[in-house]
Amino acid sequence: MAVLKVSRAALLRYRLHAQQLDRALDPVREITDASVLDLGVQFSGNESASWSLVSRGVSVPTPAALNSAPGVALAWTLRGAPHFYRRADLADVQVATSPFSEADAGKRIYDANRPLKAAGIPALAALTAVAAEMRALVRQPMGKGELSSRLAEIMPAEYLRFCRPCNATHLYEMPFRLAALHAGLELEPGTSPPVLRRIPGWPKRQVGPATDPLVAATHIQPIRAYLRLFGPATPQQVAAFLDAPVADIRRHWPADTVDILLDTRSSTSSALVESLPLLTAPPGDDQGQVRLLNGYDLFMQCRDRELLVPDPARHKELWPVLGRPGVMLLGAEVIGSWRPKASGSRFTLRVTHWTRPTREVLAALEGQAELLARHRGQRFDGLVDG
Repeated sequence: MAVLKVSRAALLRYRLHAQQLDRALDPVREITDASVLDLGVQFSGNESASWSLVSRGVSVPTPAALNSAPGVALAWTLRGAPHFYRRADLADVQVATSPFSEADAGKRIYDANRPLKAAGIPALAALTAVAAEMRALVRQPMGKGELSSRLAEIMPAEYLRFCRPCNATHLYEMPFRLAALHAGLELEPGTSPPVLRRIPGWPKRQVGPATDPLVAATHIQPIRAYLRLFGPATPQQVAAFLDAPVADIRRHWPADTVDILLDTRSSTSSALVESLPLLTAPPGDDQGQVRLLNGYDLFMQCRDRELLVPDPARHKELWPVLGRPGVMLLGAEVIGSWRPKASGSRFTLRVTHWTRPTREVLAALEGQAELLARHRGQRFDGLVDG
């Protein structure tokens, strides 16, 4: 098949639609009716996850409503970050997010791999050992601090590090986080510090990573889900999203893909065959829609930042090391950033416009900000130039 040429605008339209950012808010839509739950909705504090669902037309009145929803669950998965998933998918998520290989496991546990490797302990075996101890210890909900302390009393020295801020010895952070779901443990939403608890009805099987992530349900498999939700991508981009070695991603690349050449690139990327009808569809009527997205929304988790925001000078503003701002979308284009400013029950939005906004855009931004304020349980008090 000849290489298909696709414009940047068409790809961004595809991404907007695939991630359901073009849907209107529907008060009767189920909380589990969001395609982004296939990759997980990252929780980065406050209303980050619940607002991501509201932005996709899912009716979540408050962050607490998401925390108490029976159809979803919170777990540490990709990049060690907490993500919400459909509860019905959780067992498949554990399989699908397992490392592809020993090299993959070693990369995912970061600095813990060096002392373990020096001691002759494979990373996969280490994750299994930590998961087994966590499973045995957590019979009732347990705070992260208590569990970490008890693991430090059990695990060999190679698994431990001295934490200067705490003046205490802990398990390395990434093995701790990544082993939790492999132990059949979820996070109790709304707790800080986190509380871990056993997942009800967890399958009775040996704890630890799955041997073959590709036996998980297809829609949960991260490589396919990334391609489906972001559109054409390269193995390097997917590997960066998963914190996995590129070689492993290449080895497990889906067979049902075609080469795509974007008008802003000189090299090809790959798209799922099932994505082609939407990828080549003509523009719809959603190009004037305004959205406020949080900085860790899946739309902003892409690994082709130069495509989403062509001006590299803007990247430090949107993707700083700490404290990402939210973004303003007009259609599928980022048009500026925002940060919340709250004082008691009053909520203002500090905005940075990249171009002079029209009256229509300003009115739409105020509507979105008012919705966000209500979601937070506050009263909208206007936009403030940042």
